[in-house]
Amino acid sequence: MKLIFEKSVTGRKGLKFPALDVPATAQLPKACLRQDDARLPEVSELDVVRHFTQLSQRNFSVDANFYPLGSCTMKYNPKFTEKVAAMPGFADLHPLLPQLKGGEKYTQGALEVLYESERWLCEITGMKAMTMQPLAGAHGELTGIMLMAAYHKAKGNTHKKYVIIPDSAHGTNPASAAVAGYEIISVPSDKKGVIDLAKLKAVVNEETAGLMMTCPDTHGVFNGQIDEVSKLIHSVDGIMYYDGANLNAILGRCRPGDVGFDVVHLNLHKTFATPHGGGGPGSGPVGVGERLEKFLPISRVIRRSDGMYALNYDYPDSIGYIASFYGAFGVILKAYAYMLLLGCEGLKQTTDHAVLNANYLLHRLKGHYQVAFDRICMHECLFSASRQLERGVHAIDIAKFLIDQNIHPPTVYFPLTVKEAIMVEPTETESKETLDTFAEAMIRADELSKTDPHAFHALPKTMPISRPDETKAAREVKVNFFAQSV
Repeated sequence: MKLIFEKSVTGRKGLKFPALDVPATAQLPKACLRQDDARLPEVSELDVVRHFTQLSQRNFSVDANFYPLGSCTMKYNPKFTEKVAAMPGFADLHPLLPQLKGGEKYTQGALEVLYESERWLCEITGMKAMTMQPLAGAHGELTGIMLMAAYHKAKGNTHKKYVIIPDSAHGTNPASAAVAGYEIISVPSDKKGVIDLAKLKAVVNEETAGLMMTCPDTHGVFNGQIDEVSKLIHSVDGIMYYDGANLNAILGRCRPGDVGFDVVHLNLHKTFATPHGGGGPGSGPVGVGERLEKFLPISRVIRRSDGMYALNYDYPDSIGYIASFYGAFGVILKAYAYMLLLGCEGLKQTTDHAVLNANYLLHRLKGHYQVAFDRICMHECLFSASRQLERGVHAIDIAKFLIDQNIHPPTVYFPLTVKEAIMVEPTETESKETLDTFAEAMIRADELSKTDPHAFHALPKTMPISRPDETKAAREVKVNFFAQSV
């Protein structure tokens, strides 16, 4: 498929500008003026429509395909939330309006959404207070670690220098802790797939600032000793940090605050069904227990005694600003509408169905693929392609096979603790028919690995590019057409 620049024909036009109602010559400094015309494609409106329609048809999306990326929670996004976010009373608000004199009265609805979302998310997670500002999960992680650091600094805990992280953690966990100035201690998992308690005890000491972990674990299993882990970290005045990437597995059934976590980041774009992927949009609110509340970022939405909502900046111990304005408001608004629709019982059913779907796939495929941890899983099931590897077929080969089956591949090679890992998260929104279609495709891949393992090397066959050098593509990204054509 050609780029839009390659379809350009000199002199071809796709639009007509209205008549100028301002002077044609702008009084701008010479340094601000272009020396040459902008290099834009010259195409007709039909060229543009066909180009981007065809381009969109080459993409995998949850609206068109099964998207079982493990640990990503690529659930279907109900369209009514898009309609809510597009309401003029929300979409047309200027972000500076609440800060203008008298502006708060025109933004009461938006401020109420922020306030109520915070209260509901606190109830769901068992936290005391929450900031809605972080713009992504990793941004929320960094905010949470900054809150941890502020707590230790306020107490004079200058000796706190280590953050403990399980070996199966998301890569952003150690990165966030390191950016905040902490050193990292990695603790291996045990045979059940959770952090090894004996080895954890061996590294916890007075220099431990805190522990970052997901629960359920990235292996897709719940840590039945989480209360003991929490007591161990709290015994040295450490902070328990909850990575909310897997909240979809316990939503409405278990609150992180009730099992000892002090700070929680959420991924609204995962758990609460707002579209994500391709780098955004994201939203990573952070909740805290009582002892960390005073350090939360500013501003915060409060409800005054007269019932009006307002922004409050009067928090002298706050870590300050971590994002402009009030967070990803459109994403928060969609999550608010999602929670309002489902209610308490609906959110519980979300978890129940997510866990049921994952266990259904686990049992359908365990005879064909090695199961990483042969126990009841939570919202995602983890396999290993080690059996197929003995025939010369890797996890990446199975992923390429699935592309030709019109299925987005699951997560492969993560977590790194499992050889030839294939991590599948079906989410609660998929039907049994879709799960069966996926399971049957995985079974066909296993059968092909027995009869013709070399066939995988030519897959996928249905895509414009079959086997790119993925490492080079990631490290040598070329996004400037003109730079490539010089």
